[in-house]
Amino acid sequence: MALKNLKTVAAAVLSVAMLVSVAACGTSDTSDDSASGKSNTTTGYDVSTVAKDDELAKLAKGNTVKSGELSVGMELSYAPAEFLAEDGKTPTGYDVDLAKAIGKVLGLKTKIVSSMFDTIVPSVGAKYDLGITAMTITKERMDSVDFVSYYRAGSTWTVQKGNPKKIDSSDLCGNKIAVQTGTVQEDEANKIAKQCKADGKKDAEVVSYKRQAEAATAVATGKADTFYADSPVAGYAISQTDGLEALGKDVGVVKEGIAIKKGNTQMDNAVQKAVQKLMDDGTYMKILKHWGVESGALDKAEINPTDLD
Repeated sequence: MALKNLKTVAAAVLSVAMLVSVAACGTSDTSDDSASGKSNTTTGYDVSTVAKDDELAKLAKGNTVKSGELSVGMELSYAPAEFLAEDGKTPTGYDVDLAKAIGKVLGLKTKIVSSMFDTIVPSVGAKYDLGITAMTITKERMDSVDFVSYYRAGSTWTVQKGNPKKIDSSDLCGNKIAVQTGTVQEDEANKIAKQCKADGKKDAEVVSYKRQAEAATAVATGKADTFYADSPVAGYAISQTDGLEALGKDVGVVKEGIAIKKGNTQMDNAVQKAVQKLMDDGTYMKILKHWGVESGALDKAEINPTDLD
């Protein structure tokens, strides 16, 4: 994954930096109202020129938790989608840029709210207006929230560079698998572990972490054999160090979506039309290209899509 303005660092240094960053994040609210979040590692795309759409602003008016504000829940250790800059305070990433651009279109001030991944869906509509956090759209999640599709991503198995443990993604029995709590990848890893047991093979141990950075660090430091994550996230971790590599090709390409309070039809339409506007005017693609993740671009934003894979 070709990302801009990145430093190549040793795996151990990367691990420490990532963990320091997420530790500073914790679970407290954090906001970023500047046009882009800057750090020594990467700078967000400048959305300051994105214009307000008066008609869409009318749709959103009265449908946010706080008047005049678009609050967005994110799990800020999911680089390059959303993470903290090196100051440990400033949210950055392509989801952050997109959230700001949506806010601009709707005439709202965007506030990024740091949250644990598995708390985002239950909090949409109460603690914040939207959940934008590289979230796979699933039928189960659509029972709780509405979605507007905006991206496609697969999943990638990642191991230490050179694959010294000779990990085989087609047979992970006997291996320790690191994943993030509440993700689709955690579900898949648990299915693998269950199948290993049913087949009478060595156990596959699934280790779940609250933060994706911790799962990546576990592999980089040898505490786990492989971690499983969305392809842009795995690609970013690999691009940051010479200590990790992808294992095989991406699998299970699925749509990701923006979570909205279930049944809030006006907000559904406001967000869908805002994202579509950004797709049509080129802003959306510029954001993705800025982060080197344009391969997952969609050309149509849909409310609760039925074609989930």
